[in-house]
Formats: sequence, C-alpha cells, structure tokens
Amino acid sequence: MRLMSRSEELVLLAVWKLKDDASCVPIREHLSTMTGKNWSLGSIFDPLDRLERKSLLRSTLTEPAKIRGGRSRRVYRITPYGKRALAEMYKIQETMWADASDLKAETEKA
Repeated sequence: MRLMSRSEELVLLAVWKLKDDASCVPIREHLSTMTGKNWSLGSIFDPLDRLERKSLLRSTLTEPAKIRGGRSRRVYRITPYGKRALAEMYKIQETMWADASDLKAETEKA
C-alpha cells in the first residue's frame, strides 16, 4: 500500500466517521471541529478526488432536494480497501509514536 498524505488520511477518517452523511460540508465541519483549524472546501475537494482515484473512496449523487431548485449532493463512502488503508496508517502511526513518549516532557521544558 502506498502511504497517503496527512490531509488524505484525515479526510478518509472523517468519511468513515460520518457514514451516510459524508458530503463536502459535513466533512469540512467535522475536520474543523476535530482539528481546531479552518478547512476550506478546496482543501476537502482535492483529497477527496485523490482518494477516489486511488479507490479508497467512492461517491454517488443523491436525488435533488425536494425544494424548488434543489441540488444533488455528492456523498462519499469508504471502500473496503480504504478501511484497510486507514487501519494500516493507524498501525504505522502507533509504531512511530511508541518511542516518542518523552516528547511531551521535552517540549514542556523548552
């Protein structure tokens, strides 16, 4: 498996957590809440596109909203391959961070 970027990982994890509500605006809101950072829609669209091209996500269009001029939403779902990729990233991070337990103490001294 190829490693993914941090933004791809966070977006993929957000899609997994949001389940059936994983469209751009809820993904953006979830990421902003979880990271405390403001995510633009562009910072969501690019990773979503890359993840879909890598077959880690798939998307479908919903039926248009039942109001006049209602629009369809693109909803994303994580694929089985995407779930495996997330699990692999988690395992890699767990291993990498295992020996960094004293990092917090070091940064508090500085």
